[in-house]
Amino acid sequence: MSCFSKVLRESAEYKTLSNAIREHRLPAGVTGVSLIHKAHLVHSLCEDESCRALLIVADEAEGSRLVENLNAMKGGALLYPARDWSLRPSQGQSRDYEQQRLGVLGHMLEGEYRVVVCSVEAAMQLTLPPEELYTRTVTLKAGEDCTPEAVVESLLAAGYARAETVDGIGQFARRGGIVDFFPPDGAAPLRVEFWGDSIDTIAHFEIESQRRTDQLQAAKITPALEILFDSPELLADKIEAHCASLRGKAAKAKASLLADVDSLRAGAHLSSLDRYLNLAYDSPATILDYAEDALLFISDTGKVKERAAASASLFHEELKELFEDGILCRGLDTFTLGWGELVKAYEEHGAIYLDTFARGSFDTPVQALTTLNAQQLPVWGGALDILLQELRPAREQGYTCVVMAGTDKAAKTLAQDLEAEGLPSVFFNIPPSEFPSSRVSILPGGLTAGIEYPLLKFMLFTHGRAAGSSRRTVKKNKNPRAGIHSLDELHRGDYIVHAVHGIGIFDGINKLEVSGVTKDYIKIKYAKEDVLYVPVTQLDLVSKYIGPHEDGKSLKINRLGGKEWQKTRARVRAAVKDMAEQLTKLYAERMKAPGYAFSPDSDMQNDFERRFEFEETDDQLRCIDEIKSDMEKNYPMDRLLCGDVGFGKTEVALRAAFKCIAEGKQCAMLVPTTILAFQHYQTILKRFEGFPVEVDMISRFRTPQEQAKILRGLRQGSMDMVVGTHRLISKDIKFKDLGLVIIDEEQRFGVAQKEHLKELFPTVDVLTLSATPIPRTLNMAMTGIRDMSMLEEAPQDRHPVQTYVMEHDMGILAEAIQKELRRGGQVYYLHNRVDTITRAAARIREFLPDARIGIAHGKMEEEELSEIWSNLLNGEIDVLVCTTIIETGVDVPNVNTLIIENADRLGLAQLHQIRGRVGRSNRRAYAYLTFTRGKELSEIATRRLSAIREYTEFGSGFQIAMRDLEIRGAGNILGAQQHGHMEAVGYDMYIQMLSEAIAEEQGEKPQKPEEECLIDLQVEAHIPEEYIESIPQRLAIYRRIADIRTPDDVEDVYDELIDRFGDPPPSVQGLVNVSLLRNSASGQGIYEISQRGNCLLLYSNAIDMQKVSRLAALLRGRILVSAGAKPYISVKMGAGQSPIDTLQEALRIYSAEPQGKK
Repeated sequence: MSCFSKVLRESAEYKTLSNAIREHRLPAGVTGVSLIHKAHLVHSLCEDESCRALLIVADEAEGSRLVENLNAMKGGALLYPARDWSLRPSQGQSRDYEQQRLGVLGHMLEGEYRVVVCSVEAAMQLTLPPEELYTRTVTLKAGEDCTPEAVVESLLAAGYARAETVDGIGQFARRGGIVDFFPPDGAAPLRVEFWGDSIDTIAHFEIESQRRTDQLQAAKITPALEILFDSPELLADKIEAHCASLRGKAAKAKASLLADVDSLRAGAHLSSLDRYLNLAYDSPATILDYAEDALLFISDTGKVKERAAASASLFHEELKELFEDGILCRGLDTFTLGWGELVKAYEEHGAIYLDTFARGSFDTPVQALTTLNAQQLPVWGGALDILLQELRPAREQGYTCVVMAGTDKAAKTLAQDLEAEGLPSVFFNIPPSEFPSSRVSILPGGLTAGIEYPLLKFMLFTHGRAAGSSRRTVKKNKNPRAGIHSLDELHRGDYIVHAVHGIGIFDGINKLEVSGVTKDYIKIKYAKEDVLYVPVTQLDLVSKYIGPHEDGKSLKINRLGGKEWQKTRARVRAAVKDMAEQLTKLYAERMKAPGYAFSPDSDMQNDFERRFEFEETDDQLRCIDEIKSDMEKNYPMDRLLCGDVGFGKTEVALRAAFKCIAEGKQCAMLVPTTILAFQHYQTILKRFEGFPVEVDMISRFRTPQEQAKILRGLRQGSMDMVVGTHRLISKDIKFKDLGLVIIDEEQRFGVAQKEHLKELFPTVDVLTLSATPIPRTLNMAMTGIRDMSMLEEAPQDRHPVQTYVMEHDMGILAEAIQKELRRGGQVYYLHNRVDTITRAAARIREFLPDARIGIAHGKMEEEELSEIWSNLLNGEIDVLVCTTIIETGVDVPNVNTLIIENADRLGLAQLHQIRGRVGRSNRRAYAYLTFTRGKELSEIATRRLSAIREYTEFGSGFQIAMRDLEIRGAGNILGAQQHGHMEAVGYDMYIQMLSEAIAEEQGEKPQKPEEECLIDLQVEAHIPEEYIESIPQRLAIYRRIADIRTPDDVEDVYDELIDRFGDPPPSVQGLVNVSLLRNSASGQGIYEISQRGNCLLLYSNAIDMQKVSRLAALLRGRILVSAGAKPYISVKMGAGQSPIDTLQEALRIYSAEPQGKK
């Protein structure tokens, strides 16, 4: 029993309802309950009656809040989202919502849930029946007989997509005797390893490292799609049979249906099977069929009915158009229940209606009716005095009081504060079995509102956090190896940089046979038809070219043996050295400049921070600490805060601003555009509400009189904070005591403006915000000359954006726009050419004569653009036809559909950033990425579009996007001239040079690069294709082996290989041995080892004769020294020894420390 469920035990109304359930007197009605009481009531009934529940609500936003509250009381609540039907044959789409639904259905079938909450739209949508889900779920057990082929067959039948590596739900990969897959209801992907024809082990693994975590005894393959057929042939037969039955108007759909039959017979894969739902199952089910033994609750029947009618009429409009276009026909037309069928299900299930207000009647007659005397309390903002004003009288009247205080730390502090105020309190880390009435109970976590039951004398106050327990932990991409240096994404035709020979084109991995031994080489093409074969043991000399030319623009490739690459490297090295010198000098000057040291956080600061309504991410907390500690130092701060759009930079900056204001100083925030100033001003007003802080904005939205008043306030010190555009750095603006300047979107200010600002306020702390993330490697390289804080973790409450990739078809897009406008939203239509943008807008107007259409592009004046943005914000524009200018635009939460023309021309980074402009509210967002009809897409464009479509928070697509973005960010920070140098040598080498130059400037001796040792022995040393099929994976493992330095590294590599690919064959073991020996040899000054017959030749520029004599003594008769132009030691192989054994023995003796002299 939970302490929450015991609260209602003594309530007469609750007992009435409880009895009605036990005596099967349902349907029943409860009135007088708001959202928080509904969550409490459902939780208590589930606990007391030991049953499960299905709760139907009007919309998903309400559903999310209920799930959050239910999980804060006790876990086990799930949200079942509505899905988007993809009924047109031309669309590819992302499947996030479908997979979430299948996850929930899987849990329901297994009985692994307490409460499922869904919107009425989701409840009415048809899906696969429980018996289908059950028969298509395959259980795998360790030790049982089963072949990898059979598992792959089951996965394909369950709708999984084949991938090289599994990095998202609904994917599977096979490598020999290992099969990986990620089921929709799993918390992590699964790895099944076979021994012959039986399952040897089953384990979870991490997407990031692809390494196993915990072992399991059994695992389930559950369907990854809601609509499944046993085989493409069966589907084709069913469609043909259906076509034969079509007559009259319905025959119009034949052409489109038979086109699908032809595709299926030709072995093609249909992008969506949604329209064949009625052919897949004789009687499709709804979620109600999965909840037969659960209590059914309906939240606010009136709202649910309205919402059901609205979504039915919307869907009906869509279906009408699909019928007219000949895509659907009779017999392929039922996707949802009708309202009458839903009400009948209410009756059969015995629904319990939960209404906020008493109404005339419910949807069905009720057999029991009760009204709960309950009140909803506002959220507590975090101020102690306000809480005391509520608690003291409540305690005097004999109330049991509970406070949910957000974080553990806040709860402990509050318990101490209340004790100090004379209120007996007790802190519970985990909820107690019952709330004590003698003391105030303090718990971590939070609900969306407080609760009061006057008759039960119970009061619960909650801190205004989103409920603490709903915070998911996100796997962060912090694997240092998965940084920018990625050969994993290398495909044939990509540019590649060789440290010695320069930029060439990667042409695959080739096997070459040299003296009877097979080895792998990377083939690189250079100018003038030159070709270089690089042994895979030297992969650390090679990296993928990362730079601005990735999007198919041509790049000058070098000649082998030419001088130009050496010249380029020298030029870049000199430029980098100058920059490092300049930056170090600036940094040193700043350290000497006198600044103001702020004192540590005050109580008011803590109070302000507690009122933040969301849970901070770990990154936010780290950045806040870094900034505050800079402010508390006695020299001026100059810190850059980077983070993707929507990662919470503003909150971090406002905490710094508050710290400055709390100490009686002024703060100025400089932004690039008037409209952004207006948005920030609104945010600041809302966030500083209830604190004695004077904030204003200076921009053309203010009259001259208002501006004069603000200027006076700044001069006299009565104005604490001002937000404005570059008007803030005009001569007439004087501050009484400026303590902090915050510059937002700094990449949009000119260098001159930024320098002018630093001249105006040389001793003031400066915090710069940038929306473009930067590479972590650049951040590390700049340590000690530029202070940077990085936000890399996305906030938790983001909804995935439903993404479609399709040929451009104005009819379908007009329908998509219409759908968004019907639900009261707005649309971005991205047409990236200024000269034809008016024509594009006119074309949309032809299709949608009633829509209000606006145009925005970069060639407009700032005034004109501001006007458009404010019209968009005020809802006066329905569709904004624009260029990529929206990347840096304003946040408009009501725009939730994005259409991009020629999406194949945009880089992944840009697509990612632009798509981040929708889906910023609690509504579902849609993105349509279109390309010209009939256009053959280049391989890069196809890869990019499918990456963005399948992109999930952990997909490799996301990492590439971040990498593209980061490279841009690096360019912004380094300035245009350095950007050119970065292009010339590629990012990786540039960073290496920068790190060396900075280390040298700071007085560190540059590490002498070890002479690389080249080994060429007659040993099988390569990774066979049958062991690792995929080229990018093979390259990544080659790279991993090339990095081996110590026997511990060898262990680690073997662990990873066995884990991911099974036992390594001898040729891979040879490769690992060669790699380890190569590093030991280079440590002894040996730069090359080759084999001549049965002798190994060890070349060294400085042969140590003492070591040679030790070798000669121990390997009698097998050692020769040649002291010619290229001196070497020759070691003859011993009887029965392999080249590896001989080399190991020789190196062991050669590197041993001499015994102490006797």
